[in-house]
Amino acid sequence: MKLNAKLIIIMVSLLVLAMLTLFILNQFAQTDLVNEIQDSSQEISKAIQMSIEDLTSDTETSRLTDYLKKAREKGINEINIINTEGEIIDSSDPAKIGKKRELKKLEKGIHAVRRPIGGAVLSQKPYEVVVPVIVGDEQLGYVQINMLLDNIRDIQRANFIRRLFATGMVFAVGIALTIFLARRYTTPIKNLVEDFKRISAGDLSVTIPVESNDEIGEMAEGFNNMVEKLRERETLEKRLYEAEHLSRVGQLASGIAHEIRNPLNYISLAIDHLKTEMLPCCGDKCSELEELTEKIKEEVRRANYMVVNFMNYGRPLKLRRTQVVYHELLTKVLPVLQDRLTEQHITVVQQIPADLPPLWIDGELFRNCILNFITNASQAMPEGGTITLEAGITADRVKLTFSDQGHGISADDIGKIFQPYFTTKDVGIGLGLAITERIIKEHDGKIDVESTIGSGTTITVSLPLQPAES
Repeated sequence: MKLNAKLIIIMVSLLVLAMLTLFILNQFAQTDLVNEIQDSSQEISKAIQMSIEDLTSDTETSRLTDYLKKAREKGINEINIINTEGEIIDSSDPAKIGKKRELKKLEKGIHAVRRPIGGAVLSQKPYEVVVPVIVGDEQLGYVQINMLLDNIRDIQRANFIRRLFATGMVFAVGIALTIFLARRYTTPIKNLVEDFKRISAGDLSVTIPVESNDEIGEMAEGFNNMVEKLRERETLEKRLYEAEHLSRVGQLASGIAHEIRNPLNYISLAIDHLKTEMLPCCGDKCSELEELTEKIKEEVRRANYMVVNFMNYGRPLKLRRTQVVYHELLTKVLPVLQDRLTEQHITVVQQIPADLPPLWIDGELFRNCILNFITNASQAMPEGGTITLEAGITADRVKLTFSDQGHGISADDIGKIFQPYFTTKDVGIGLGLAITERIIKEHDGKIDVESTIGSGTTITVSLPLQPAES
C-alpha cells in the first residue's frame, strides 16, 4: 500500500472516530438532559399541586418548607402562594409570608429573571414559573415557583468536558499514529543513508530487506537492484582485468613455449641418433640404455605435445576419439612416473573392474589428464602415501576416480584450481588442471572435486559411453 493511501486512511479513520465518539457522547448527553427535564417537570407539577391544595384548603399547616428540602435537588429554589390581593399567604421562605407583590408585574408562565436568588451570583439565569389558581369561575390566587437549572447546567458542563476529553483523545491517537509513522518511515530512510555511505566507501555487500510494498519498499528494492548492478559491473571489471592480464601472460608464455620447441626437437633428434649409432656398440647394456632412451623420447614427445596444447589453449581442441582400454592406458602412463613415485614412497592402487567397457576418448589428450591427476596427487603427499585409481559404470556414463591421502585443498581454493595460471605450488604456471578440465569438457564429461584438509582429495571424472552410432 502506498504512503499516500496510508495517510488518507489514517485521516479518514480519525475523522470517523471523532464523529462517532461525539455522536455517542451527544446521545448520552441528550438522554441525561431529557431525564433531568422530566424529573424537574414532575417536581414542578408536584409543587404546583401541593400549592393549590394549600391555597384551597383551610388548614394553616404549611408543607412547603419540608417539601423544599427534597425539591432543591431538582432545581426548585423557592415556592410562594399569592392571593388575589398580591399578599404572600404561604412560602417556603417563612420570612416572605405577609409581604405584598404587585400583581401587574407577575408574568404568567415560565420566564427568566434577572435578579439573583438568595444573593448568590449564579452562572446560570434563574427562572420563575407563575401559575394562576382558578377553581370554577373564581380565581383564588397564584403559585410562584423560583427554580434554577443547575442540574441541566451540570449536565451540559459534563457533556462539554466529555467532548473535550474525547476530542483530546482522538488528537492524541492521531499524534501517536503520526509519531509511529514518522519513526517507521524515517528509520528505513536513515538506514538507506547509512547504506549509501557504505556503498560509496566501496562495500557492495549491502542488501536491504524489502519489508513493505509502499514507497520505502520500492526504494529498498531499487537500492538492491542498483547494488546488484554495481556488483555485476565490479565482477565484469575484475574479469576484464584478469582477461587482460591473462592475455599479456599468455602472449609472453606462448612466445616462450615456441622457443622451447626448438631444444625439444634437438633432444628428440639426438636421442634418435644415439639409438641408431651408439646403442649397437653398448654390448650388454644395450637393452637397458634402449629402455632409457625410449623413456626420454616419450617424455620429450609428451613435453612437445603439452607445449603445442599450451600454445593452442585459446583455440578449439581437435579430438581424435578411439576406443581405448583404460587399463592399457594406465600401463603406458604409470611407468613414466614410477621412478618419481618410488622415490616419494607412494604406492598406486588400481581398482579397475575387468568388465569395464573401452573409453570413447582421445587417448593422447586423456593420457595427459591422468598424468596431471597423478602428478598433483604425488605433490600433495611429500611424505608418501597411497594413490587409489577406481572406475565404475553409472547409468550411461563411466566414472573414473583419483584419490590421494595428501594435505587436501581448502574450500576457498577448490573453486579456483581449474582457473588458468592459478597455483599454490612454488613451481608451475597453473595450466595443468585448466587444460585437463578443458579436455574433459570437450569429451562431454564432468569433473568433481571433494577434499578435506588433512585427509586428502578425491577427483571424479564422469565420461559418456560410446554412442551407438559411433
